Amino acid sequence: MAENRVYKQESAETLAIQALAWVLAQDDLVAAFLNATGADTRQMAVLARDPAFLGGVLDFLMEDDSRVMAFCDSIGQPYTAPMQARMALPGGQHWHWT
Repeated sequence: MAENRVYKQESAETLAIQALAWVLAQDDLVAAFLNATGADTRQMAVLARDPAFLGGVLDFLMEDDSRVMAFCDSIGQPYTAPMQARMALPGGQHWHWT
């Protein structure tokens, strides 16, 4: 597993879709996720095609280190994978303040 993987948008979307499926399978996270996004489960198939929404999925995941660790362990990826994938999706670019 490469620690410093550079994701292209397509592979970042794939990881985010995996994260979405993982979050929706966690009984203790579903309500918080739906509340945070304002979506409902009937909309997921449509929303999962939206790169900006998928970025939000990764944002939600990365709010808690234990979520990141459990998700990454479940798919055999390094803990840095969600952050690296997030950078390839809308709104995830690094900001330079200088």
